[in-house]
Amino acid sequence: MAERKIPRATAKRLPVYYRYLNILLNANKRRVSSTELSEAVQVDSATIRRDFSYFGELGKRGYGYDVEKLLEFFKGVLNQDQLTSIALVGVGNIGRALMNYNFHQNTNLRISCAFDPKPELANTIQSGIPVYPVADMKQQIKDQRLDAVILTVPGDQAQAVTDELVSVGIRGILNFTPVRLSVPKGVQVQNIDLTNELQTLIYFIESTQNQA
Repeated sequence: MAERKIPRATAKRLPVYYRYLNILLNANKRRVSSTELSEAVQVDSATIRRDFSYFGELGKRGYGYDVEKLLEFFKGVLNQDQLTSIALVGVGNIGRALMNYNFHQNTNLRISCAFDPKPELANTIQSGIPVYPVADMKQQIKDQRLDAVILTVPGDQAQAVTDELVSVGIRGILNFTPVRLSVPKGVQVQNIDLTNELQTLIYFIESTQNQA
């Protein structure tokens, strides 16, 4: 997918399409229209057709999309045809929740290791995942040839940890800290700011009430 010049917004919708196509296949649905997809994933059909058009002719006019073929195509685009291992840095409340999350459901992602400075967690198994001391982080990432991490450390440690991760070849960071990280070109950062999302949600709730 990296070689295709598609908008970031389109790229962020691809996993949504992939997840729903899995649901359709499991329900023995053989074909689907853009209108049906639109109703299910809450994305307008014109946007879906535009998103798909970046990858060529994926459907047929009057027929729609072959669910199995479309699913296989997006499996390749999203690298779901091979197991992808990621690391977790920070085993706090959010980190523990993520370690218990079922990434295997409809994906080929797994957390293969975690890192935390707490002595009581060092060299233990938590939720089936080995936890290493931070001192081992760089070597383990090299040994396991990992490209991506989930970052859930305290904000005042986020940039320093990021610099270490980048120095050993990490190219993608899912950032749960409130800090906007500084990374070199070629390193991708996805920010998950729960406070911001909640504040935005409350704003829209209040805004809707005021308009009623």
